[in-house]
Amino acid sequence: MSAGAVHREPPRSDNVPHPYRHLLHPLRPISRWLIRRRWHVVVHGAEHLPRTGGAILASNHIGVIDGPLLAIFAPRPVHALTKAEMFEGRAGRFLTHAGQIRLDRSQTDPRAVKECLRVLRDGGVVGIFPEGTRGDGELRRFHRGAAYLALVSGAPVVPVAMFGTRLPGGAKSSLPPKRARLDIVLGAPIAVTPQPWPRTREQVAVTTALLRDHLRGHLDASIAALGRDLPGPLPPGDTDPDPTPGVAEQGAS
Repeated sequence: MSAGAVHREPPRSDNVPHPYRHLLHPLRPISRWLIRRRWHVVVHGAEHLPRTGGAILASNHIGVIDGPLLAIFAPRPVHALTKAEMFEGRAGRFLTHAGQIRLDRSQTDPRAVKECLRVLRDGGVVGIFPEGTRGDGELRRFHRGAAYLALVSGAPVVPVAMFGTRLPGGAKSSLPPKRARLDIVLGAPIAVTPQPWPRTREQVAVTTALLRDHLRGHLDASIAALGRDLPGPLPPGDTDPDPTPGVAEQGAS
């Protein structure tokens, strides 16, 4: 099937442009250098991300810098789903030109879905945080977006575990102290068989359960291998709201 034909498969992604790449690619080396002047960032398991073709990086979410770290330090450039609230003022313009995908979490967001599919069908990498919000990183809540995108595109899902980006007791927007060690651990990908239109709620639900089990297994293995702990819950009253339904949370299409 030609590239154009793939984009015309439902849901169509030929009617949205590929997210910007002119800052995402060239800024990664200098960004890595700058970040490593403050923190000791270690990437494990880089070999697990396929060198070519569409792929989904699905990560736990504990700190405010998880998204930038994923986009900057992953072996390949990543277009990460980022909550719409971040796309304000200069920061929003920067995120747009750095290729990040704006997500309206208050409702099913068809444009975000199509932009993700545009990236995957063009052979790029999408980053997603299935928990939907910062928290303890234990994957207690798991949105259906990663499963839906994998079912549509057939892209493998690579689990990611983040450690050190928020200290125990730290607020949702807190930063780790200078010279802290930040570990980004990629695990073995899980293949999802693409399903033709229409995809059912049941298919999305079953695939979501499989992905959560895979990510949870990777998280447990990473904790054991590194001897690291997650930061625990956010302080009382410092919640990071997670509206439903999120990306494609309503299911079939």
